Amino acid sequence: MSTIVARIRAWGQRNMPTREQMERSRWVPKSVLRSELWRFTRRSVPRGVALGLLVGILLPFAQIIFAAILSLPVRANVPIASATTFVTNPLTTPLIWAGAYQIGNLVLHIDNEAGGAIDRLFALTDMWSAIEWLTAEGKSLALGLVIVAVVSASLGYLVSGWVWRWWVGNKRRVQQRGRRA
Repeated sequence: MSTIVARIRAWGQRNMPTREQMERSRWVPKSVLRSELWRFTRRSVPRGVALGLLVGILLPFAQIIFAAILSLPVRANVPIASATTFVTNPLTTPLIWAGAYQIGNLVLHIDNEAGGAIDRLFALTDMWSAIEWLTAEGKSLALGLVIVAVVSASLGYLVSGWVWRWWVGNKRRVQQRGRRA
């Protein structure tokens, strides 16, 4: 198990942009480089996980840049937000999109049986043309991606908060045992 964690850590260190690399980028605003956005705290880490999952699933391009920029207003951890965008990669994207398409079809099918409120909303706001422009697959994929992104971001926020709490508590217990011995 520790070798898997070591491999994941090494992969992250190789592929995650450093603060210095982001300083050299002309696309990243300098306000994203504030030190509080790079600290690992109990609030910033879950926010970074949620933001990274949301951006990683919804945006098919420039995910790291958007995650870094959006970290500013929500005060999320920039490295964590950037790293969690890697949830979508050439291996996982087709699976996520296929699942999102199925979820979107299911929701729209249920909506059609219930009177078509989502279709009426798309027609009133002219969202359908915007969704068609963004995705070649249309409503089902777009709606499914939004649902998958929001659910995964929410779960990522909760799970990372619990893991953070467990990790800090475990660290404190080990320190207390060391003081007693």
